[in-house]
Amino acid sequence: MQQSAVPELAHTHTRPIHWVATATAVAGVVALSSVVQPGSATAAQSASAAEGRSATAAVAPPSTAGVAFPLQCGPVKAVVAKKATGDLDGDGRPETVAVVHCDAPMGTPPDGVYVLTRAADGGRPRVVATLVEPRQRLTVTDFALRRRTVSATLLGYSSDAVPSCCPDVKTPAAWRWNGNAFLRSTPAGAHSV
Repeated sequence: MQQSAVPELAHTHTRPIHWVATATAVAGVVALSSVVQPGSATAAQSASAAEGRSATAAVAPPSTAGVAFPLQCGPVKAVVAKKATGDLDGDGRPETVAVVHCDAPMGTPPDGVYVLTRAADGGRPRVVATLVEPRQRLTVTDFALRRRTVSATLLGYSSDAVPSCCPDVKTPAAWRWNGNAFLRSTPAGAHSV
């Protein structure tokens, strides 16, 4: 093995001046990047694409305010716990999916999941589908609407003997419009507890 002519290379030992030089260089790059900006974009979209997008964007999703949900709440009112909007049927108009339960003073009231839409003329929002009935005694968690699919985790009970405080069944579910109705499926790999 051949020995090095220089026993110790000066640059292999870091000193405070090396750290100062590195910090100065990084600060200079950051400062320069804030001054130098890319040019403005020059691509333009066609007029027909812009008109189609603005027509779709102009349609507001149905509001849950003032909607008569098919719930029997007695003297208390219905409460919208969660909601999500999106175009579920591909018609260019958004729908709203709402998780609703009665505003009970105690306990965990069961949830109902409803799909709202409005007529093409912009009429009042109305319930067009029920995905979860409150009489099923389910609580909805992990609620989401993505890519025209409504998904949720449903917490329920294996029997009437199980106390309402402690659901013992956990089932993931998803609903997708097939052109005539919402079809429920259980995502692959789902397990009940």
